[in-house]
Amino acid sequence: MCFSVNVNLVKEEIEDRYGVNFPDKYRYEPSYYYHAFSLPELTAICSGTPAVRSLKWGLIPPWVRNAEDADEIRYKTFNARSESLKEKPSFSSSFRSKRCLIPVRGFYEWQHVGKEKIPWYIYSVNNEILTLAGLYSEWQNKESGELLNTFAIITTEANEMMAEIHNSKKRMPAILQKDEEKKWIDLNISPDVASGLLKPCPDNILKAHTIGPLVSDRYADKNTPEVIKEFKRDIKNTLF
Repeated sequence: MCFSVNVNLVKEEIEDRYGVNFPDKYRYEPSYYYHAFSLPELTAICSGTPAVRSLKWGLIPPWVRNAEDADEIRYKTFNARSESLKEKPSFSSSFRSKRCLIPVRGFYEWQHVGKEKIPWYIYSVNNEILTLAGLYSEWQNKESGELLNTFAIITTEANEMMAEIHNSKKRMPAILQKDEEKKWIDLNISPDVASGLLKPCPDNILKAHTIGPLVSDRYADKNTPEVIKEFKRDIKNTLF
């Protein structure tokens, strides 16, 4: 699963990394902590035009009938399992025609140790941008005319490191390598080739450390460097 991310990136980093330009008057708000259930807007590099879009987390498929159904389904579509993208109605059309890249600085996950849930922060060994594979959708409310652009982050089975951290579900976001990013949003490649990009990333491109209780405090302001600061814990029987 992937419900919490760090998008503490500046526009220039994203533009340089992906060879794109932000549209004029684009509203961009970097943050150390975004959580899916608050339905935040994140920047994405998309297969369509415009390439740079602001998408709300929680994908609403184009066939959803009304606002009530849209509000219900989006809380179930924060993540899309890579193994079922082609068949699952919520994601199949986006997999064919609306794929995107979600740039993040890192992400958060919780490890189950006895009755305790230990928060971890996971990031690039070089502190570079991590590119998460995503899907997006355009849905229009027929009553109000409002157009909602939404997305889901794709997950895959965990690599060895993430299986140790996310030991309840053993899942992780599908992280694309630099030479895979353009392929993922190239709609001319076959579905099989696209699916082949959605695999566990190598362990050696990621680092992780435990963090403090701030990340789990629902009332605290988490848009601060303190949320990713290493917090030493006594955890036995782990790889770290």
